[in-house]
Amino acid sequence: MDNRTKKILIVDDEEDLCEILQYNLGNAGYQTETAHSAEEALKRDISDFDLVLLDVMMGAMSGFKMADKLRNEMQVNVPIIFLTAKDTENDILTGFSLGADDYIAKPFSVNELTARVKAVLKRSKTDKIKPQAKLRFGELEIDTARKRLIINDEKVELTKKEFEILRVLLENQGKVFSRDDILSMVWGNDVIVTERTVDVNITRLRNKLGTFGSCLKNKTGYGYYFEF
Repeated sequence: MDNRTKKILIVDDEEDLCEILQYNLGNAGYQTETAHSAEEALKRDISDFDLVLLDVMMGAMSGFKMADKLRNEMQVNVPIIFLTAKDTENDILTGFSLGADDYIAKPFSVNELTARVKAVLKRSKTDKIKPQAKLRFGELEIDTARKRLIINDEKVELTKKEFEILRVLLENQGKVFSRDDILSMVWGNDVIVTERTVDVNITRLRNKLGTFGSCLKNKTGYGYYFEF
């Protein structure tokens, strides 16, 4: 059982906000460090943290760019919660498409943020104790332990949410899942996102699956399923 203190990296160019979050999260029992730019944060070993609180609108490198770098270049899957004043649907979809675990619009209450942090860390812990397994469909193989997708012996890069959607559909081949089902299973009931988020991730998945994209099907009025 993992009883160590969880480490949180706060990345925000508002120094006063960083101090407030560091103080309150410290009182809640978390170990925290701060960085006032994405560039400063990337000098740290991000994989050493259990969670990153990441502001979107910063200087030369935005939070979105940092998240993209973490997920797709550095292959770091530490949970990310975006903190931002940008709360339009497109901004939220962008955040989740980059593999965000939650998205909190400013201004927010410290109690709300602490609750969101606790929920994301709880889900992350549950993910780590899932049994190891590999699923194979012809030249497509998904390794649920290493969080990898291999097609024709080549690794295909997926965001965390894309991977989890694919895993659910592959483990239940032929079963139709509604958008609400997928949102609940992949994002959790305590995260508020739109059904359009599922469609965006499915479209990205189809493109990344190549010839297997046609196996990811939609039953009009019902939802999505995988059929090999």
